[in-house]
Amino acid sequence: MLLCRTSWMVEMNGVLKNMLSEWFSSGFLNLERVTWHSPCEVLQRISEAEAVHPVKTWMDMKRRVGPYRRCYFFSHCSTPGEPLIVLHVALTSEISSSIQTIIVKECPPSETEERNKITTAIFYSLSLTQQGLQGVELGAFLIKRVVKELQKEFPALGAFSSLSPIPGFTKWLLGLLKSKAKEHGRSGLLTDSESQEIAELTGGPALETLQTLLSSSEWAQSEQLARALQAPLMRLCAWYLYGEKHRGYALNPVAHFHLQNGAVLWRINWLADVSLKGVTGACGLMVNYRYFLEDTAANSTAYLGSKSIKASEQVLSLVAQFQKNSKL
Repeated sequence: MLLCRTSWMVEMNGVLKNMLSEWFSSGFLNLERVTWHSPCEVLQRISEAEAVHPVKTWMDMKRRVGPYRRCYFFSHCSTPGEPLIVLHVALTSEISSSIQTIIVKECPPSETEERNKITTAIFYSLSLTQQGLQGVELGAFLIKRVVKELQKEFPALGAFSSLSPIPGFTKWLLGLLKSKAKEHGRSGLLTDSESQEIAELTGGPALETLQTLLSSSEWAQSEQLARALQAPLMRLCAWYLYGEKHRGYALNPVAHFHLQNGAVLWRINWLADVSLKGVTGACGLMVNYRYFLEDTAANSTAYLGSKSIKASEQVLSLVAQFQKNSKL
């Protein structure tokens, strides 16, 4: 009886998802841009829905819709002006390696954007306002529409990349450290010199100490500890994103989202998010998924078909270091 009920629920979930996908297909969606002059209700809704980098003040919100920034959302044709999913974009001269430069740093005082300096679009936040729409492919549609919109506005725009969080990395790493700490001999996670340096700085066994350190954000305030942890954490993060799989696909949900859309696993950035959430959730690391527009279809097909991840030399080098060290 329980098996029949479970089967019925799975089937019903599939039916509902298909119905939502049809109801919220791209043909029914309107792309709307948010500015500081948008209705207060819209600004408030977007501020409250921001799930990646919380909006702290109204001045914070003003920066995110001001010069060198763009904010777009999809609304349904039946409810215009009501955000369903929101995308924040930074217009820069290079691929950003730190979220602080986007959401904290003040933009140039001039209200007029210098178009010749805008060569790159950074997608730094994508948030659903309706959690019931999880699983409906709105994010991919929104990014594609925004790319076309930005190309119209900035014909010279040549680079498109995300600056993405890495949810789950710290949790995965703590589990790995716990299991390795129970084993005798080499863990394969740290080199001898790394273990020695961490032990000298903390006064305890490296693996056990790391579990305590990474459970809080205090280590990021120490220049010595941050320097000692950079190489091993970068190496481990590369493996987490590239090598850890779920049914053959990337275990990390954000990685899976961008890779299935045809992006390249481009660059892992050290201490790119030093907020409490960033340090405790992903050891302060963030990653760029870069979109080469001419290659996205082929990359997507390779990932979804043969489960092959397209990655840059930086990422592959870090993965190779992890694999070499784990064999010691």
